[in-house]
Amino acid sequence: MHMWGGIESTVNRVGNTYHTQLDRSGHDTREDDLDRCAALGIRAMRYPVLWERTAPNSPHDMDWRWLDQRLGKLQHLNMEVIAGLLHHGSGPHYTSLVHPDFATQFAQYAGCVAQRYPWINRYTPINEPLTTARFSGLYGLWYPHGLDERTFKNALVNQCRATVLGMRAIRHINPSAQLVQTEDLGKTYSTPTMAYQADFNNEMRWLAWDLLFGRVNRSHPLWAWLINCCMATEAELMWFTDNPCPPDLIGVNHYITSERFLDEHLAQYPQRFHGGNGRQAYADIEAARCLATPTPGLAPLLNEVWARYGTPLAITEVHIDASREDQLRWLHSIWTTCTAAKGQGIEIEAVTAWALFGSFDWNCLLTQCHGYYEEGAFDVRGAQVRQTAIATLVRQLASGQPADHPVLSQPGWWWRADRFFCQPTKATQLTSPNSVSNNTVALPPPRPVLICGATGSLGRAFARLCQRRGLAFVLMSRQDMDIANPQSVFNALNQLRPWAVINAAGYVRVDEAESDADRCFRENTLGPEVLATACAQRDIALVIFSSDLVFGGDSAQPYVETDLPGPVNIYGRSKAEAEAKVVAAHPMPLIVRSSAFFGPWDCHNFVSTTLDALALGKPLRVANDIVVSPTYVPDLVNATLDLLIDGATGIWHLTSGGALTWAQLATKAAEVANRDVSLIHPCSNASFQRPARRPAYSALASHRGFMMPTLDNAFERFQADQVLS
Repeated sequence: MHMWGGIESTVNRVGNTYHTQLDRSGHDTREDDLDRCAALGIRAMRYPVLWERTAPNSPHDMDWRWLDQRLGKLQHLNMEVIAGLLHHGSGPHYTSLVHPDFATQFAQYAGCVAQRYPWINRYTPINEPLTTARFSGLYGLWYPHGLDERTFKNALVNQCRATVLGMRAIRHINPSAQLVQTEDLGKTYSTPTMAYQADFNNEMRWLAWDLLFGRVNRSHPLWAWLINCCMATEAELMWFTDNPCPPDLIGVNHYITSERFLDEHLAQYPQRFHGGNGRQAYADIEAARCLATPTPGLAPLLNEVWARYGTPLAITEVHIDASREDQLRWLHSIWTTCTAAKGQGIEIEAVTAWALFGSFDWNCLLTQCHGYYEEGAFDVRGAQVRQTAIATLVRQLASGQPADHPVLSQPGWWWRADRFFCQPTKATQLTSPNSVSNNTVALPPPRPVLICGATGSLGRAFARLCQRRGLAFVLMSRQDMDIANPQSVFNALNQLRPWAVINAAGYVRVDEAESDADRCFRENTLGPEVLATACAQRDIALVIFSSDLVFGGDSAQPYVETDLPGPVNIYGRSKAEAEAKVVAAHPMPLIVRSSAFFGPWDCHNFVSTTLDALALGKPLRVANDIVVSPTYVPDLVNATLDLLIDGATGIWHLTSGGALTWAQLATKAAEVANRDVSLIHPCSNASFQRPARRPAYSALASHRGFMMPTLDNAFERFQADQVLS
């Protein structure tokens, strides 16, 4: 079984606006991306040869320059190309999914592609035609925004007809060209009352493939619905039986949202899942989020598609919108399931690591541009493309090596007890005979993450989010392990055998440090050095936290990771010296600098105390001449955990962005919380007569990558997170 790769390349239209993933991920301008993909050991690439980009203005005016460069490089890298000509799109502006000339115009373009690149032997002319027809013709999300069965049918038939004519044009040039036809494959489960709708949904999922195989005739289960509800004519349906174009390879795209559960008891489910079919109201929810017993997952679906068509398969998209460890677990579980299915005689050629460079705004089905990013094998948010742990796993699987990341020893969220959005529902008939179960993979005992700092807000935040993310952890106080005592550290590491240590402990009282330097340096400098030495001896990953106060404040722009420290107080010196000693003692530590913490889970941070005082009507004096970068603690913790799992090392600046004075931060918090801003009185820092000098400017930026949501986004979630806590 091979490892393939894919790049999210959707060009969908909403109204008159086109949303283009290749531009948003930056792949459009980065030719060296292909070298990165080749280095993963990928055998083939699902690659965009998109109609909208090549002939955007006229079917007779095609610009091949970008494709000539990229496809030529893939050829040079000896990577097979599976050419995708339309990916969830409606075509260039001069056509659409329901245009009468759509299929013939598309076929003309397909023939031109084959003529220019006769060496390409595999094509996915149109990706997921059924899914695209649903989104564009039935749900109204994408152009032409249809909300009825007839528009759905026109979009589906047009795409399938275009596929047949497109492959005909391609094979006129290259008779050996193969059709790799992709579609989302899931399953709908239900209560007994909703079984009729579940049965309909489970028949509908095959419709695009059935049309191409020429199987939609008068005996097809959906024939009457297509004729009576979708207003299809016998002639347009029977055209496919007379002109079949069976796929040479069936491409299965399977997501955690592909499996649904229908229940007429609406009150048991959140409002956002309520819907209906015009005949009956019901909840339509991801099965994983409501069923007490997990479904068998992909394994029985592979049996179904193999039994139905007897055609070789490939998993053509594997991706999940989740935290990094669950992204790894999802890919690994799909690979393991396919390996087992292949052992049972199902012909599975490959598994495709999808969205190698991530995707944007799929959480709103590409209807808006919010900037919501889901990482892939590479993270493109920084000045340089950064490899994630997914890339390492892809490389291991592609080369036949064992997958060895410590997080794989725990189950993904879709198997965990905290996965539910509602009261768990019991359902029957979740298993299929002779199927390979996704849930039978034996997991070794997990090695934990050791978190130092049980009494601090940061340590507790790490424990909370490790619990939420399904990461085994041990939270230790100073009484459990004194990080500045080598014997204490030795004993704890030998007993717990962690794969990583996160030091969230330390001396945090900036002003008191001026008269308590020995204790400050013991906790902030000696302790991290002892940890670094012990972790290096055992090959344990290490995370330590530093501060914006390592800088002197003489900059006119935010400090980046390569700027030299120049602390102006004892606390800053203790952190700067800790960085140097840790780097000397450990070959690859992860050092996170941050600033101005606030979060929902403690009441002592600046934002919380400010809002509490304003709620009581108390006036506040706040410095207006000290500039910092506020940091939302939940985002800081999640970003740090992702970097840790990715194996990132060196110094990283992680903040919520921006450069604000403390007075501006207080004002912003008050405005978001609807507090009385007039109670905030800006003043100079000198008027507080604090023992420790503060840098006038210690805002942080990063040249390595912006890992965290914006400050505005953090404030949007702050109050909601307080309620949830």
